[in-house]
Amino acid sequence: MFIISTYPVAVIFCIITMICWGSWANTQKIAGKNWRFELFYWDYVIGVVLFSLLSAFTLGSYGHGGRSFLADLKQADSDNIIKAIIGGVIFNAANILLSAAISIAGMAVAFPVGIGIALILGVIINYMTAPQGNLQYIIIGIVLIMAAIIVNAIAYQKSQKNEKKLSFKGLLISVLAGLLMSLFYRFIASSMDLSNFEQPAAFKMTPYTAVFVFSLGIFVSNFFFNSILIYKPFEGAPTSYAAWFKGKLSLHLTGILGGVIWGIGNSFNLIAAGKAGPAISYGLGQGATMVAALWGVFIWKEFKQKGESTGGLITAMFVLFIGGLGMLIYSGV
Repeated sequence: MFIISTYPVAVIFCIITMICWGSWANTQKIAGKNWRFELFYWDYVIGVVLFSLLSAFTLGSYGHGGRSFLADLKQADSDNIIKAIIGGVIFNAANILLSAAISIAGMAVAFPVGIGIALILGVIINYMTAPQGNLQYIIIGIVLIMAAIIVNAIAYQKSQKNEKKLSFKGLLISVLAGLLMSLFYRFIASSMDLSNFEQPAAFKMTPYTAVFVFSLGIFVSNFFFNSILIYKPFEGAPTSYAAWFKGKLSLHLTGILGGVIWGIGNSFNLIAAGKAGPAISYGLGQGATMVAALWGVFIWKEFKQKGESTGGLITAMFVLFIGGLGMLIYSGV
């Protein structure tokens, strides 16, 4: 299987993760013009599963290091499989809430708040269980990113004066999504042998196998979580599975593309975790917040009525995020 051998390459993979995790929601925005997010989300989940299979039978099955996908899946024990599945279930609950927040409050709010919280708590949780990297620089990075989240919230409040009720609901859902999102990575990481991808311990999984099992947890749990939202949505009238089957092919493909984009980021992040460590790898990947905010501000124009003060706050947010991510990168050098 393909294995990363150096820290700089691991950082590049984490940056790709950041771009993917911060960009997949654009497909939701595109499809959302004619397609309920509850229906979009099924296509998204299918895309996640499809890419996990593609990755497993290509990068995860060729090469001299590690175990090939099928051999690895066969030897994995039930405890580690269950951990990866639980990670998928937790992630799915969090991501559905995040998707709902995007639908209500927009990318420029849902990502900085939801993923920002997930980044801070997730880095702490993953470092406590697998301490790798300079803790001092990790803490500085977290503080800078937390400051960026606060600045983002202030900027959004200033730019959405006539949508306070809507913004509050979106913010609340974003917070709940972030709290859950901070937990999923630890489960999937603990199902792998992060210390040795070349010769992984018996019963543990390689990242390619773990990603596949994780995606199955997402897929199976979606029958429960998303079914609830289809019939009792956060906003708007209930929809149905019949509406999903009536959707245009272009709408389905847009959702699948979103899942593939996220899946690329997820796979690359876990592949990088062997060299960067789970805390740094997860933290850098969740820099997706900055990427999503860029999309929300400059492409989707979600910060309306942008005056000089709001523009300055947005600039400060990006500077703080970049500084925080830089500290996380430096902590692993």
